[in-house]
Amino acid sequence: MQKECNVTVELMRDVLGWCALINISLLLSWFLMFAMAHDFVFNLHRRWFDLSRERFVAIHYAAMAIFKMGILFFNLVPYFALRLAG
Repeated sequence: MQKECNVTVELMRDVLGWCALINISLLLSWFLMFAMAHDFVFNLHRRWFDLSRERFVAIHYAAMAIFKMGILFFNLVPYFALRLAG
């Protein structure tokens, strides 16, 4: 027996809104940890990987930028599109 799927525009909008909020919180937590405990995080990663400080910073900032673009393209843009269309 197949279940019926009752996905509405309002439900999708709510899901995308919550996803965006959760992802922005994760990004903010990541940035705060990186900014406030930079030396601790660097020393922790240096135990596992042979990284210079400059390369470590570049990797983290690039990853944060990619994550931020993902939030924008996959959460916020669809959310606002559904807001405008709905």
